Amino acid sequence: MERIVVRNIVSSYGKKKVLKGVSLSAAAGECIGIVGENGCGKSTLFNILAGLKKADSGEFFFDTGKSPAACVGYVPQEGSLMNELSVLDNLSLWYRDRAELRLSLKQGFLKELGVDEMCRTRVDKLSGGMKKRVSIGCALAGNPPILILDEPDAALDLMGKAEIRGYLAKYKKQGGTILIATHEESDLELCDKVYALHNGKSKEIDRTLRQEALIREIKGQS
Repeated sequence: MERIVVRNIVSSYGKKKVLKGVSLSAAAGECIGIVGENGCGKSTLFNILAGLKKADSGEFFFDTGKSPAACVGYVPQEGSLMNELSVLDNLSLWYRDRAELRLSLKQGFLKELGVDEMCRTRVDKLSGGMKKRVSIGCALAGNPPILILDEPDAALDLMGKAEIRGYLAKYKKQGGTILIATHEESDLELCDKVYALHNGKSKEIDRTLRQEALIREIKGQS
């Protein structure tokens, strides 16, 4: 059974139509990769699925029967942390259940992400990789079954990228559904399906495509 079904999403900014009919689906325990050139609409699509923007037309469903706010953890490309606060203060804004926060720091995903070691540190003192871990940790508040990540590898070094992929692989193994927009071919190793966005349309492509073959699909030259 599909956990996410997206049908013919259309979205515009003013007179510019960014998405012209995007469709995709994902099941529990699947990771879906979204690839495309800058400005192709990946972030717009994710904002719609996260409930931050309303589509002009089309529809999407989650099998949870809940609103996006209740079942989606979203990590936007630009991040959503408050730099002047500590890591713990940032987490507290998302984890309304303090018992859940303590448990996750002690033996859950926050512990696995290494966030427990950063709690007293101000966010503006963290490296890019550390900030990304905290952002993912915030998005996991309430144990959402769906995790949406917009270019999570941006500005990370090789070790940071590998660590993030390791955490995502475990989330997926535990039944979580991931949608990830990426420019990194290595992220596609985690994906069960890959969709290319070009000229406002989506197309499922061979998830094993790399280098020139992948670029041709992204540019709509196949």
